[in-house]
Amino acid sequence: MADRPIPALVLAAGGGRRLGGRPKALLPYRGRPLVEHALGVVRAGGCGPTVAVLGAAAAEVRERAETGDCLLVDNPDWAGGMGSSLRAGLAALPADAPAVLVMLVDTPGVTAAAVRRVLAAHRAGAGLAAAAYGGRRGHPVLIGARFFAEAAAGAVGDAGARALLAAHAGELTLVECGDVATPDDLDTPEDLARWTGADPKQS
Repeated sequence: MADRPIPALVLAAGGGRRLGGRPKALLPYRGRPLVEHALGVVRAGGCGPTVAVLGAAAAEVRERAETGDCLLVDNPDWAGGMGSSLRAGLAALPADAPAVLVMLVDTPGVTAAAVRRVLAAHRAGAGLAAAAYGGRRGHPVLIGARFFAEAAAGAVGDAGARALLAAHAGELTLVECGDVATPDDLDTPEDLARWTGADPKQS
C-alpha cells in the first residue's frame, strides 16, 4: 500500500467570473496556461496518474494546454460550483486508488515541496490530510479512498470537500507548509497582477 502511486485531481473548471470571465485554466503564468503549472507541480511532487476536471472553455483548454498523459474530464455542470467538479474527478479515478491529492488550478503558490509533505502524511498513516499555512487549513488536500463516497455525497455548490473535512476534523492531519508554499488563490485582476506582473486594469 505504501508504495502504490497516489493520483492527483486538479480542479480546473472555473470560469473566472471576477476576472471578467477568463477561464482560470488558461490564465497566463510563466508564459504558459495556468493548468500546465498545476499539473507540473503535482507531478514534481510525486503524484501518480493525474486527472484534471475542465469546465469553462474546455475545448480551448484541450487545444492550447500541454497536458501530457493527464486524463481530462469535462464537467458540463461546472458553473454550479466546485462540488460538481470534485464529484466528476472522484468518479474518474483509478478503481484501486489508495487516496487522491486534490489541487486547485488557481493556487500557483502551492509548490511540489508542499505536495510531497502532504503525500508523506498519508504514507505515515493519515486518511485525511491538508496543507496548512500558519496553522490554517489550505490546499492541497489529500482524501483517503475510504472517504471517497462521503466526499462525493457532500460536494455540493462551491463546498468541495469542506463538509467531509468538517465532519472528520478529528481525523484530519494538518501539514504545515508555510515555509515552502503560499496558499493565495487567484480570483481577481489584482491577484493576477501580483502573480504575473500584469496590469490589473488590462486583465
